[in-house]
Amino acid sequence: MSHRNGYTLLLLPDGGGKTRRLRLRGSRVRFLYGIGLVVCLLGVGFLVSWWYLAAQAYEATALRAEVEELRSERLQVGLLAQQLSEVEEEYERLRGMLGAGGSGSPEGGPALPASFGALDDGGAGGDADDGRPTAWPLTEPGFITQPLIEGPEEDHPGLDIAMPTGSYIRAAGPGRVKEVGDDPVYGRFVLLEHSEGYQTLYGHASVLVVEPGDQVRRREVIALTGSTGQSTAPHLHFEVRQNGEPVDPLTLVAPP
Repeated sequence: MSHRNGYTLLLLPDGGGKTRRLRLRGSRVRFLYGIGLVVCLLGVGFLVSWWYLAAQAYEATALRAEVEELRSERLQVGLLAQQLSEVEEEYERLRGMLGAGGSGSPEGGPALPASFGALDDGGAGGDADDGRPTAWPLTEPGFITQPLIEGPEEDHPGLDIAMPTGSYIRAAGPGRVKEVGDDPVYGRFVLLEHSEGYQTLYGHASVLVVEPGDQVRRREVIALTGSTGQSTAPHLHFEVRQNGEPVDPLTLVAPP
């Protein structure tokens, strides 16, 4: 019930008990209504603020993850830049050793160290006057992964010697550079002519430092190892021929 100056609430108990009346003044009702409205508005404001803060927190977490990813990428870029700088320094050092031309023989020859004795000694199975290819064709022993094989089903006319890219390839004996080139099978190669009808071939090189017609000494650097041509890993393919026929290199050359 409503009155002019207020409201009356009738309280009817279950079971037929005595009816009670609660009279509220209009000012009190309006006050309670205002309080309720304020509480509702505060609740809505709280929910809106909570949603906004939750969204900001999620965005901050995403930004933090993105920053960490960018830091990781920047670190990787820094490491790559350092590695690139080291590679460029090594490349320039190598160019300085071999000369600016790269594939040709530098004026005066490359200033490279001797290996397994003096350049002109006879090597295994020879002496200083022996022009046969009897010296090991690398600075290091290497590892023979494939020997010479002759047969109707399989043919491998030389040695495959595993070595890291950039290792020195040396002339097995004194002679003349007959041919250099780039073959589909042998990749970059050098072919030398020696005494007594011998020839030696050095394949899969990465860099050649001699040209046709050059005279080379025993153990002189003629190329650098690589993996050009039909090759699955860096190595030297070393062939010895006599009068055009393949000869097992291990009959002339003893690994160090």
